[in-house]
Amino acid sequence: SSWTAVMRFRLRDYVHVSDLARAHLAVMERLDRGSVRYNLGTGTGQSVLEVIRSVERVGGRPVPVEIAARRPGDPPVLVASSELMTRETGWRPRLAEIDAVVETAWGWRERHPGGFGGRGADGDTEGSSSRSSC
Repeated sequence: SSWTAVMRFRLRDYVHVSDLARAHLAVMERLDRGSVRYNLGTGTGQSVLEVIRSVERVGGRPVPVEIAARRPGDPPVLVASSELMTRETGWRPRLAEIDAVVETAWGWRERHPGGFGGRGADGDTEGSSSRSSC
């Protein structure tokens, strides 16, 4: 199907949430000089299929995939350049490889099988532990 090709070749830039948080902190330090706007990304893209393969590598088991029709208007590439942000603040993503991003998500999910608002692997209610998940 044409969606199989889309899964392989439509590229997206997956930025780790901790990298986004660090970027926001870096920008806040500059706000006394006025308003600023930056694009944030790793500068590289992964296809949906590459992300699925990463989850399979990290999780050690296959991921069931259901091929569906592509969404109308889905752009072929969405990848951000963070050059201006890097030049002006020194920010760079620390977790730029998709396997590293997936590993932290997988680890969080294993520690919090109930997700947000559920119980963690240690039985604590979400938010009651002082341990960081990133």
